[in-house]
Amino acid sequence: MGTHPGEAQPGAPDPDDREVGRRFAAGDEQALALAYERFAGQIHGMAVRAFGPGPDAEDVTQQTFVSAWTGRAGYRPEKGPFPGWLVGVARHKIADTWARRAKQRREAEAAISEAQAGPANRVAPGFDSQVADRVLVLDELELLGQPQRGIIELAFFEDLTHAQIAARTGIPLGTVKSHIRRTLERLRSRLEVDGAALHA
Repeated sequence: MGTHPGEAQPGAPDPDDREVGRRFAAGDEQALALAYERFAGQIHGMAVRAFGPGPDAEDVTQQTFVSAWTGRAGYRPEKGPFPGWLVGVARHKIADTWARRAKQRREAEAAISEAQAGPANRVAPGFDSQVADRVLVLDELELLGQPQRGIIELAFFEDLTHAQIAARTGIPLGTVKSHIRRTLERLRSRLEVDGAALHA
């Protein structure tokens, strides 16, 4: 009984990563299965470090392999190893997920602020000052680059401790603390200026 082209011979060693990448780029579905078996754990680990365990990490893992497979023609073995290419795809998916989460958060915060501020969009008696503070935080986030923005989002919107943020992002604890401290100092200055303007 013979074997089909591309099918592993009984007792043959597993193909190395380079061969898996070559077959993957050629559209060999067995190579897709091998790639998932070998690298899904690493990709999922990256996603868990970015978002914590849960649906987002699972989605990023699945999206990485779907995107890699549909875009397999873009893989060029001469430009780097196959696992590194998959990691690059995963980084794009992680960035996309951060952007989607930030957009959803901004939309939710905007809806809350509009509901609290009233039709004239002015600060009225009984206006929830916490909502105003959160809107200021959102404004400040627009001015930040990464990783500062991600750190502040984790601190303000997911209520993570400094240590939890450091563990999730892989950024040293001291760096996390300094980013948060500098951003809070800027926010404090803005709150003082805005408060003075409101009472002028």
